[in-house]
Amino acid sequence: MFNDITPLLLRPKAYKDAIEIFAERYRGMGIHAVAGIEARGFMFGSPLAIAIGTKFIPLRKPGKLPGKIISEAYDLEYGTDCLEMHVDAVQPGENVLIIDDLVATGGTLRAAIRLLECAGAEVVECACVIGLPKFKADYRINGKPVYMLVEAIN
Repeated sequence: MFNDITPLLLRPKAYKDAIEIFAERYRGMGIHAVAGIEARGFMFGSPLAIAIGTKFIPLRKPGKLPGKIISEAYDLEYGTDCLEMHVDAVQPGENVLIIDDLVATGGTLRAAIRLLECAGAEVVECACVIGLPKFKADYRINGKPVYMLVEAIN
């Protein structure tokens, strides 16, 4: 079953409220950057970064970023994929929040954590709009807390 977040995006007040809920959670936590996972993580990460007054780091699929990049491959239920980031997107010691639209197995978030930590960042938390029931990792991935705005039901 596909969990579609586009109805939320079509309702400006609900979309704004979702961003504000995230912003309230992360204001004052010393976040230096919000890293959004392509593509739907961009829809929440960019406005969240603006709302909390920090930079936005796009984590992209292979071949879409110009210049020097670092990458992290990971396994999916149906194959493999990769995330890429500019080498200078984050500085060692910076606190980073990772955001995506949903978490199912946690594979993409694991890769994002490894990518950012490889660059010297400290991942503070992972945030998702939707958490699927099969995500049963005690709300932690690679030891990092995972915040879900809503948990989907079967």
